[in-house]
Amino acid sequence: MAGWFTRTIVETNRLPLFCFFAGFIVTFAFIRFSVRMIRANVKWWPGNVTPGGHHIHHVVFGVIFMIVAGVTGFALNTDNGAANAVFAGIFGLGSALVLDEFSLILHLDDVYWSEKGRTSIDAVFIAVAFTGLLLLGIRPIGVDNFTEARAAGESTLTTWLVGTAALVLNFLLAGITLIKGKIWTGLIGLFLPILILVGAIRLARPHSPWARWRYQRDKPRAQRKMTRAVERERRLRGPMIAGKDWLQNMIAGRPDAPTSSTD
Repeated sequence: MAGWFTRTIVETNRLPLFCFFAGFIVTFAFIRFSVRMIRANVKWWPGNVTPGGHHIHHVVFGVIFMIVAGVTGFALNTDNGAANAVFAGIFGLGSALVLDEFSLILHLDDVYWSEKGRTSIDAVFIAVAFTGLLLLGIRPIGVDNFTEARAAGESTLTTWLVGTAALVLNFLLAGITLIKGKIWTGLIGLFLPILILVGAIRLARPHSPWARWRYQRDKPRAQRKMTRAVERERRLRGPMIAGKDWLQNMIAGRPDAPTSSTD
């Protein structure tokens, strides 16, 4: 195990990224455990930070950690691998605190335990998957062209054109896939192009911007596409969403039952 870690992480200069990933995972696990203890009114667990009766959300501490780690890292601009790993770990800690309350930032309201709060868990899952792929050495298509050319001391026009074209095409397809409402497919597809190729070609999800622009027009073809999209959402996406909700509830806790009042 130590040999694998040295070859895969240390010798490939991914130690800072690993520390970011580890800091992110550990902090997210801790903060979710903490808020679930607070929600359950466990007496021996410290409660919320409320100086003067004002509840300070942990996103505030996350922003502070991110600024401290980022600014310090930029200011020192050191080649010391250990120092960079420490800064990256602190940045990962702050990122976990911020993304765990991403839904509060998005809605500018305390929706942490509501259905809207699931957005935070989606953001955390995406960040973990994105960072995990980078940690394994999987990079977006086109990036390797620039990296290999720089390592070989080359700077030919052909190399740069091919790399640029691949990146532009990759991000264009990813953008179309995201607009079609396929968030996971669009982001992970940056690393696995077959996903965004399929995602960009196939039908959009019925509530996506693409569906609103293209499928709600008063034309038979557009209406048929919307009907197919709704049916596919019910038949295929329904079980997947139910499984995702189950996993999120197990990790992060079940949201409060909706009430008649608005958030």
